[in-house]
Amino acid sequence: KMSEVSAVVAKADIKPKSVCHAKNWSDEVENLYRFQQAGYRDEAEYKQVKQVDTVECWPETGFVKKLQRRDDTFYYYNKQRECEDKEVHKVKVYVY
Repeated sequence: KMSEVSAVVAKADIKPKSVCHAKNWSDEVENLYRFQQAGYRDEAEYKQVKQVDTVECWPETGFVKKLQRRDDTFYYYNKQRECEDKEVHKVKVYVY
């Protein structure tokens, strides 16, 4: 599941207008947490840097399954939530 915004941003080198921190956990925050752990702002930046069209996700939950870091090592994620409540406020939500 890819938002229209990230589809547009992935094609162009668009920088975010603003950033805020997540207050509550959601599916979107979970995936942002995973991208940020791997060293990217979000799905759009990942696609731009890695030149890929799709990100591997768990079909059951829609959460990101596997990401390649900038140093070409891989992060593998579980089907279940990994971003604990105490980590939610660290997740940055970018506005384009």
